[in-house]
Amino acid sequence: MSDDTLLDRRHRLLGAGAPLFYDRPLHLVKGEGARVWDSDGRVYLDAYNNVPHVGHCHPHVVEALADQAGRLNLSTRYLDERILDYGDALTATFADELSRVSLVCSGTEASELALRMARACTGNEGVIVTDFCYHGNSAVVAGLCTAFEMPEGIDPRVRTIRVPEADDDPAEAAAEVEAAIASMAEAGMKPAAIFFDTIFATEGMPAVPAGYVEQIVALTREAGGLYIADEVQPGLGRTGTGMWGHQLYDAVPDLVTLGKPLGNGHPLAAVVARPALIDDFANKAMYFNTFGGNPVSCAVGHAVLEVIEQEGLMENARKVGAYLHEGLLVLGNKHATIGAPRGRGFFTGVPFFADGDRERPAPDLTKAAVNTMRERGVLISRTGRHDHVLKIRPPMLFSAADADQLLAALDDTLDLLA
Repeated sequence: MSDDTLLDRRHRLLGAGAPLFYDRPLHLVKGEGARVWDSDGRVYLDAYNNVPHVGHCHPHVVEALADQAGRLNLSTRYLDERILDYGDALTATFADELSRVSLVCSGTEASELALRMARACTGNEGVIVTDFCYHGNSAVVAGLCTAFEMPEGIDPRVRTIRVPEADDDPAEAAAEVEAAIASMAEAGMKPAAIFFDTIFATEGMPAVPAGYVEQIVALTREAGGLYIADEVQPGLGRTGTGMWGHQLYDAVPDLVTLGKPLGNGHPLAAVVARPALIDDFANKAMYFNTFGGNPVSCAVGHAVLEVIEQEGLMENARKVGAYLHEGLLVLGNKHATIGAPRGRGFFTGVPFFADGDRERPAPDLTKAAVNTMRERGVLISRTGRHDHVLKIRPPMLFSAADADQLLAALDDTLDLLA
């Protein structure tokens, strides 16, 4: 079936508004490691997809899935060692204070459950988020997502703060949280939580000032709220400096939301929390998820953790991520249109600017680079408030040779676009 026929069929079934990557949609039929194949047999280096976290179709993960699917798959309302083994292995990667887990199927479900827990356990309603964020697409979660216009609009219980850059005054930036809390008080509310992605991915991966996160978490807690860390994108060793993005800061969350990469493409997500919160919520609400934490999902999730440890993938993210950053700095010295790389490990951003002017983001140029890189066999995307930050987020087994291929393709792309 031709791509044009598939596209027409897709529009009829899913609607023309269902999003696709690239100006010329990509029809992928196979994946292995850090590479994918299209319907014409062309091979692409995948430098974007964090869902296949340990690599497309990793044999250990596939074997675990198939083995458990061939034995038994039911809801979590039965005793099952797989669920407990996975829960123990997952919570062991967190600080001692975070020792309970609720398993769900998606990042959106994790966000909604964390919000319910925060509101139920604190008795408060307000939520503080950044002014360019995304945490999911349910009606409740959409009400606090500020990066995209949603028909629900912003929930009146939500207050926003702007994420500062590294050279901003952290106390000045933290004052926005004080203002948000004061605004809630005027409306007769208190904060239930402050909720942010720990690498600020949608915001363009700014390197926030030292001490900033600690300050805004402390201010929220003083006002009666909790700290919810969104680890859907930066978690599972991706930063290379710790298993979780919140470990970049000296503030242990109260609730952590996990999703996308947890099951390497299998629908698995979770909320990890302090025991008192899980217990308190259970006393107030009977929460049950039919598919969340089923034995097959848990077998897959456990296999992902095993691969990360056995193959040293967090260390790989640190080393190869640093190598990639060095190469991007070299390209920045050659091409005036790009700035210094942002992010950590295997979560890297490259800002594009018009005519080398750091005050003029260049989203059209960034979009052209994403599409040109695709034609050169490398898959990436873009992010940020102005959609001008190249988003590089490869599977965790990405190698130095893969980084060289990406850098060469980006160099050629920048030459062409110039």
